[in-house]
Amino acid sequence: MNYFEIGQRIRKFRKASGLSQDQLAEKVGISVTHMSHIETGNTKLSLPVLVSLAEALEVRCDDLLYGRETSGRVSLIDGIAAELEGCGANELKALAEILRSAKKSIEKYLK
Repeated sequence: MNYFEIGQRIRKFRKASGLSQDQLAEKVGISVTHMSHIETGNTKLSLPVLVSLAEALEVRCDDLLYGRETSGRVSLIDGIAAELEGCGANELKALAEILRSAKKSIEKYLK
């Protein structure tokens, strides 16, 4: 397990949530020093602290451990899946094509 990478993901979600290390540490009930050490990978975090961090950042533990992209509030993938529930086969095909086209346009725009 790469604690540095986990720490960097925690840092990314913390910043996306607009929280300082002090604020997140207070929410989780740990010291600022411990929070800093977690983000730099200089300490291993316990399961209870991991769960508390995920709750405070409103993300899933998987997002912190494995780096799945989230908005920092709600898992984007879960949100998309919820939108797709109840769609018929033809709707899903159309939405998939729209998504592919939109992705290509965004990639061109960002280059």
